[in-house]
Amino acid sequence: MSEAYGQQLLRGAIGPLMLSLIAELPMYGYQIIKELEERSEGYFRLASSTIYSALRRLEGEGLVLSSWQQVAQRQKRRCYEITEKGRQILAGRLGEWQRFYEAASKVVSSG
Repeated sequence: MSEAYGQQLLRGAIGPLMLSLIAELPMYGYQIIKELEERSEGYFRLASSTIYSALRRLEGEGLVLSSWQQVAQRQKRRCYEITEKGRQILAGRLGEWQRFYEAASKVVSSG
């Protein structure tokens, strides 16, 4: 797959992927980066700027909330949790992904 095509696919998938992780348990940005990479077996290796930009967008849309957590004596990190609106949007998007996957699979397997 060309890198440009992969980037186009990712653009529409990054929000639901991140919401899916955050729905399991509240996470901070670096943790999201590592989870995406590990669970995808290295396929999703995303820059921190991509993740934090998407997190700001999700927060702006009211899909996640953030709060600062004290980690060490002088260190804090922002933790993200999904909102009820985020859960509803995620459920709808996952349903749409399933329908899309099934339809595309029928087209590809028919050939």
